[in-house]
Amino acid sequence: MSQIKVIGKNGGRALEVEFPEAKVGILHDVVTWQLAKRRRGTASTKTRAQVSRVGKKMYSQKGTGNARHGDRSVPTFVGGGVAFGPKPRSYAYTLPRKVRQLGLAMALGDRATTGKLFAVDGFGVEGKTKQFVAWVKENGIEGSIFLVTDDVNARLAARNLRNVTAVAVEGLNVYDILRHDNLVIDAVVLEPAKDGEE
Repeated sequence: MSQIKVIGKNGGRALEVEFPEAKVGILHDVVTWQLAKRRRGTASTKTRAQVSRVGKKMYSQKGTGNARHGDRSVPTFVGGGVAFGPKPRSYAYTLPRKVRQLGLAMALGDRATTGKLFAVDGFGVEGKTKQFVAWVKENGIEGSIFLVTDDVNARLAARNLRNVTAVAVEGLNVYDILRHDNLVIDAVVLEPAKDGEE
């Protein structure tokens, strides 16, 4: 059971949340699935039927002393088509929902265990970057920050900072949690976790 202190203008309380023990294998599966979905898959090569080459036979079949060849579009020649080259495709695949939920709970638990999870109830910033910077210093947060909040003003204030990634609550994901030093999240998101709904 992790105790998470709620900070912010409406803070002053603590949340008791139980997280599963982090397992590298599950976190790896979720991150790999997430990154695979993000791949554009736009790599494309031309086959021998698509390259711009004359289809005429290069030279006579016999009598030249050279190997037998047809046209110059074959992969053997420079400028010819590519055999078994990449074509546009989707790299996305399905990962069970329970695995995704478990991975997210483990990532949250990892940040809570290391003291890098900050639950916030009211930022008190009005969309100004300097206000958010002051708020970060006031709460002793050091390093990169993954900011997950539905407070539009807080996201506007943080979006210009190089070491901060700010998203709405629906953008919460395992990859961004793990690649940032700190997770700053709306306290209301963690409250249902008491009922096992991480």
